[in-house]
Amino acid sequence: MDGARPVNGAAGKGSSTRTGASAGTRASARRGVSARRGEAPTGEKLADWADGRLGLYALAKANMRKIFPDHWSFMLGEVCLYSFLILILTGVYLTLFFEPSGVEVVYNGTYTPLNGVIMTRAYESTLDISFDVRGGLLIRQIHHWAALVFVAGMLIHMMRVFFTGAFRKPRELNWVFGWTLLFLGIITGLTGYSLPDDLLSGTGLRFAHGAILSVPVVGTYLAMFLFGGEFPGHDIIPRLFPIHVLVLPGIMLGLVVAHLILVFYHKHTQYPGPGRDQKSVVGMPFLPVYMAKAGGFFFLTFGVLAMMGAVASINPVWAFGPYRADLVTTGAQPDWYLGFSEGLIRVMPGWEINAWGHTLVLGVFIPFSLFPLIMAAIGVYPFIEAWITGDKREHHILDRPRNVPVRTGLGVAWLSLYGVLLIGGGNDIVATHLHLSINVITWCVRVGFFVVPVVAFIVTKRICLGLQRSDRDKVLHGRETGTVKRLPHGEYVEVHEPLTQGQLFTLTQHDQAPPYEIGPLVDANGVRRSVSPVQRLRARLARAMFGPGTRIPKPTQEEYRELTSGDHHH
Repeated sequence: MDGARPVNGAAGKGSSTRTGASAGTRASARRGVSARRGEAPTGEKLADWADGRLGLYALAKANMRKIFPDHWSFMLGEVCLYSFLILILTGVYLTLFFEPSGVEVVYNGTYTPLNGVIMTRAYESTLDISFDVRGGLLIRQIHHWAALVFVAGMLIHMMRVFFTGAFRKPRELNWVFGWTLLFLGIITGLTGYSLPDDLLSGTGLRFAHGAILSVPVVGTYLAMFLFGGEFPGHDIIPRLFPIHVLVLPGIMLGLVVAHLILVFYHKHTQYPGPGRDQKSVVGMPFLPVYMAKAGGFFFLTFGVLAMMGAVASINPVWAFGPYRADLVTTGAQPDWYLGFSEGLIRVMPGWEINAWGHTLVLGVFIPFSLFPLIMAAIGVYPFIEAWITGDKREHHILDRPRNVPVRTGLGVAWLSLYGVLLIGGGNDIVATHLHLSINVITWCVRVGFFVVPVVAFIVTKRICLGLQRSDRDKVLHGRETGTVKRLPHGEYVEVHEPLTQGQLFTLTQHDQAPPYEIGPLVDANGVRRSVSPVQRLRARLARAMFGPGTRIPKPTQEEYRELTSGDHHH
């Protein structure tokens, strides 16, 4: 109403203002007549019509004020979502100009160093996008950077979920959705990486072709079916194009929607703290606070990716030239998320088995099989841990990684293995840049494949146990203040400051349930009961993951009262 007074006051100063005022008066009069007749305004009628058929009002009333906890690590999932949206937007733009054809043409375009060179129409259209389409190179580079950030965001987001135990009931299915998105994201990146048909992407296709050929019995048939004949053929790019722009993004979009629906339905997990338990959530409402922050973060993500695309060149296809089956680029490297599989194959010894006129290339088949097996182990881990613990409760409070040292150690071991194999995938680059022997690097990676994850697991577990001891000391003795006090009898002691109730709750709220045990093998009547090998395995795994050697007992109330009841230098 305050904003309306100046307008009404200026109504006599111009005809246009008087016309607006008259229109407003007439509109008010119509609303008044409608109100006297008992008729609702048009917008309200439309809202009532939609609510009567879709139930939008009840849905909005129940969910728009839903509380979401606030923590910086939760933004990792948002980075994945926004990168995916940017991938779709930029991908639609690139689709308008890219021609997925393996037909050979002679280039005669803007980039003169390649004039007169025979290439496929796919590579030529990529050059046209880069040099002739307005904003084409920028969109190409934003698209490529968004793909790298998308996969990196998913990996880091899943590691956050893994280390904090956010995959436990009721979120096992959401973990599977996220794992599937990661797997499909890697495959989508591989297909998109191969579309330009430059020398680097063609080398990657040759790598994939050789890996498929290593599959026993059916490898040759799979390669012929996928490539439409002998490598490289003319069908692979037209076949990869609909997979990259339609099939995989469509599946991923459905998984993203399902993932978000489950996050909304189950409510978001939260870190331990005062006022937070399995039933209550401390945070901000979805509208307007969370949506405003999410919108701002989307534009921030888009701005960062646009800046990266503008100033950091990536995948300069014109520098590599078109693909030729008899050439390979020096230092050919895949995108980082495929370095795991590349490293496996590069450091694997060239073992072969010749039998009955057939050759089984173990040096390629074993690494090619290990990659999906390791990914599958990550996908089923929540169900394995649930089987080991036998815990059927719902968990909405996250674990502190230090309180589950074996799980944390397994995660760090996997990351260290990934890092070792990433070095193996770039052994030639490491050798040339650090002036080292490529054979030495390869053997170090082979040894590190078995040694580094074990060492990383042991070190991580001991660090977690040390942090648990530190938390126990803080609870019992308080926080060290650095203030030294001299007692009347001459002793010097450090003054400790007691923790607040909120800090005490955060450090002691976690459960320390006893691990699964088989129990006595002989019952009260002296009858020996049978124990299956599966039960024995479960008991051993439970002791290894959640037994006494994996935790420092929390302080009891009696211990806390005993130390805080008198003068113990707090």
